[in-house]
Amino acid sequence: MVLSSVAFSQVQGEKADSGYVFTNVKQLPATSVKNQYRSGTCWSYSAISFLESELLRTRKDTFDLSEMYCVRECYSDKADMYVRFHGKHNFGSGGEAHDVTYVLKNYGMVPDEVYTGNLPGEDKPVHGEMDAVLNSDVDAVIKNPNSKLTPVWRQGFDGLADAYLGKVPEKFTYKGKEYSPKSFAGMMGLNPDDYIELTSFTHHPFYSKFIIEIEDNWLMKEDYNVPIEDLVRILDNSINQGYTVVWGADVSEKGFSWKNGVAVIPDRSAPEVAGLEKAKWEKMTDTEKDKLLLKFNKPMPEKVITQEMRQKEFDNYQTTDDHGMHITGIAKDQNGTKYYLVKNSWGMDGSPYKGYFYASESYVKLKTMDIMVNKAAIPTDIRKKLGL
Repeated sequence: MVLSSVAFSQVQGEKADSGYVFTNVKQLPATSVKNQYRSGTCWSYSAISFLESELLRTRKDTFDLSEMYCVRECYSDKADMYVRFHGKHNFGSGGEAHDVTYVLKNYGMVPDEVYTGNLPGEDKPVHGEMDAVLNSDVDAVIKNPNSKLTPVWRQGFDGLADAYLGKVPEKFTYKGKEYSPKSFAGMMGLNPDDYIELTSFTHHPFYSKFIIEIEDNWLMKEDYNVPIEDLVRILDNSINQGYTVVWGADVSEKGFSWKNGVAVIPDRSAPEVAGLEKAKWEKMTDTEKDKLLLKFNKPMPEKVITQEMRQKEFDNYQTTDDHGMHITGIAKDQNGTKYYLVKNSWGMDGSPYKGYFYASESYVKLKTMDIMVNKAAIPTDIRKKLGL
């Protein structure tokens, strides 16, 4: 397995087809890019990648952990909660970064070589049928034709999940030693309580915790709430101190382009960027402006993001819990604008940066749902305000 700091260096500072020239100011080690393929499991891929970087940082060793082990363990617990809530709870393939640390704490961990979770004949996840079958099963249990639950409904569900993903091993051999999932997690030496999630919204008090209101938060875990400038400080401090970050964000924006390897929030109020006179620019529709602004042929001026803008986007369902990714560095474009280097889980094809892309600070400020960090990387004054 090759570290991204080596494999990715060849595109650093080179001009991609998009017309952007990026220089990585700080780039942290990460494991190889994976592909979630036809599955809604970005939460597991991003958080597992994060834990693998933590192991590179702490153990100076490369691990390839099983994303599907976390998916399998979570599916059983999601089913239990869904039935207990009479179907008035989220059930499906989605999740949050804290689901992975929840599994690490309660069930342990296994390497990918022991548990791939792939269907026979597949080398990547294909979950459409499985998701539909599992959902139909728990819906049938809740419908309850027998007027009471049978004592074997969970056994039946687990049988279906095992048929698709495989039965989780109780014991396995790794590098010549025998482990259980729990003892393997103990060998890794990571403390799941070291990792916390933070967000930034005004409908709850700052420097307090709240259960973030997103469907995939099926565990009903709390995030720490901080002003957006503090969230950026935490993100920057983490990277600069050697800690990577899990990033939950919305990638449905027009300014997100996997093809061009960038994510930006262009400023429609800046006519000079398109080389037009102000009078002509003001007569154009937003669609016409976007067509010029989003050619991705050169860096464009971006909106100044405020706390109010963030809140409005969230309240109007314009920022949703869309995708989990892994931030591994900080970069600048040819104009000195700050970007974050983001490891994705869509494989290495389709992007000029071999499975990575660059998200501008404006994009991160506006479209971030939450982040997961090692709490040791949070600046001291913010930790004090949060009571950590």
